Amino acid sequence: MGAMPVPARLRRLALLLPLSLALGLAVVAAPSHASTVLPPEARQALQRAGIPTDAVAVVIHEIGGTSPALLWRADEPMNPASVMKLPTTMAALERLGPAFTWTTPLWLTGPVKDGVLDGNLVIQGRGDPKLVIERLWLALRKLRQMGVREIRGDIVLDGRAFALQPGNPGEFDGEALRPYNALPAALLLNFRSSIFSFVPDPAAGVARVTVDTPLAPADIERSVPLAPAGTPCGDWRGLLKASFDARRVRFGGPYPAACGEQSWPVADAQPATYDARLLTGLWQELGGTLGGRVREGSAPTDQPPTLELRSPALAEVVRDINKFSNNVMAQQLLLTLALQAPLPGTPPGTPVTAEAARDWLAAWLAERTGPLDAAVVVDNGSGLSRLSRLPARRLARLLQQTADGPLFGELMASLPISGQDGTLRRLRGPSGRAQLKTGTLRDVAALAGYVLSDSGRRYVFVAMINHPQAGAARPALEALVQWTIRDAPSR
Repeated sequence: MGAMPVPARLRRLALLLPLSLALGLAVVAAPSHASTVLPPEARQALQRAGIPTDAVAVVIHEIGGTSPALLWRADEPMNPASVMKLPTTMAALERLGPAFTWTTPLWLTGPVKDGVLDGNLVIQGRGDPKLVIERLWLALRKLRQMGVREIRGDIVLDGRAFALQPGNPGEFDGEALRPYNALPAALLLNFRSSIFSFVPDPAAGVARVTVDTPLAPADIERSVPLAPAGTPCGDWRGLLKASFDARRVRFGGPYPAACGEQSWPVADAQPATYDARLLTGLWQELGGTLGGRVREGSAPTDQPPTLELRSPALAEVVRDINKFSNNVMAQQLLLTLALQAPLPGTPPGTPVTAEAARDWLAAWLAERTGPLDAAVVVDNGSGLSRLSRLPARRLARLLQQTADGPLFGELMASLPISGQDGTLRRLRGPSGRAQLKTGTLRDVAALAGYVLSDSGRRYVFVAMINHPQAGAARPALEALVQWTIRDAPSR
C-alpha cells in the first residue's frame, strides 16, 4: 500500500520539533548484514492466502542485539490497526507513570438536612477511562451513607475538560451498537453500554434476560423462549433477532439452551441521553429521589469537592487496553495525556481537542524515533482508523527502547500471552512464548511485541500486512512467530 499524505498540521509540527540526535537517527539506517528475505514458511502461507510479499512489513530484532535479524519493507507506511495502541500506552507509562490514577470529583452544592440536599450534585469528568457502573454505584451509595436520600436540585455533569466534536458511533463501520465504537468523553459513564445476559431455565422453557444497568425508564423483555431441544449454540445472537432501542428492548427469536449462560455487550442506541438515564436509574435503585433533572453544567471553582472517585492505576488500565484491545479506553488515555502534559505553548486549562491529542502523540513519536515524514500519519490513539500509518521500523524502535528501560515489565504485563489470554488466546504454537499486541481491521492484520526463543533470546517482533486478503493472513503471521521461536534468526 502506498504512503498516505501527511496532514498539514503534522508537517508543521514536524518542522517545529528539534532534529533528533542519535536516538532518532538510529531508526533510519538499516544494517547491511540484516536478513532481507522472508522465511520460506511465511512466503508459502502468504501465497496460499493470495497475499503478495509487497503487502507485508516485518522487523525482528533481538533485544540487546547489534542489528536486526530480519528486515522486510521496514520503512513502508503501513496501517497498524490496533497495534497503534502500543505507542499510546508506552507514552502513557512513560509520561504519567504506572501508578497514575484519574480522579472524578463530586460536589454537594447545598446543605443536607433531614436527608434532603438543598442544592445540586455535581460530577466533573477528567477523562477516567474506567468509570464503570460498579464505581458509580459505590459513589452514590456513599452519598446515601452520608445521609442524602433526596436531591432537591439537579445532577449536573461537567465534561468540559475535552472539547470534542459530536460524532456518529457507527461512522467507522456502520456498527453503532458495538461497544468498541463508543465515542470518548471527559465524563464517560460505563462506556455508554449495557451487558445483556441470557440464562437458560429449562423447567420454564425460557431463558431469563438480565441487564447490568438500571437505565430509567426502560422496557426490557425479561425472558425469551428456548429453542427446540438439540438446537446447537451456533449464531445465538442472530437467532435472537434482537431490537435494541434506548426505551424498548425486544427479542424476536429463541435462545438455544446448549449455549448455557451468555453475555452480549451492547452500546446504547441513544448515547447522548445515556448518562442521565443511568444516573437516574442508579439513584432510584438505591432508594434516592431526584427533584430536578440530569443536565450539563459547570463544576464549582470556589470550593473543594465533597468526595472524589479514584480510578484503578494506569498499569491496570493499560492491561485492559492491550490485552483486550479496548478502543475507547485507548482514546481516553491519549486525550488524558494531552490534558495532563499539554504541549508547550498550550494555555492552562485549555480543553483538549481530538487534534491536540493527535499532535501530542505525533510530537512524542518524533521525540522518540526522529522527525516525522510521510511515512507516519497519526489519526488517533486506538488504531480504529483507515488513515493511520506507521512504519514497522519505528514501532520496533519504540519496543526496543522500552525493553531497555525501567517500564519494560509493565508493558510486558499488559500484552496478550500466546495461547493463554486476551486477543492472543488462539495463536497456534508453544503457549506463553510470545507476548504480542494484535491489530485487525478490514484489509489489515498485525502483530507487535516480544517473542521468547528456544535459546532464551527475546526478540522485538513487528509484522504488519495491508491487503484485501488480510483476514486470511493469520497462518503467515503465526509462521513468522514460530520462525522466531525456533531461533531461525540466529541460524
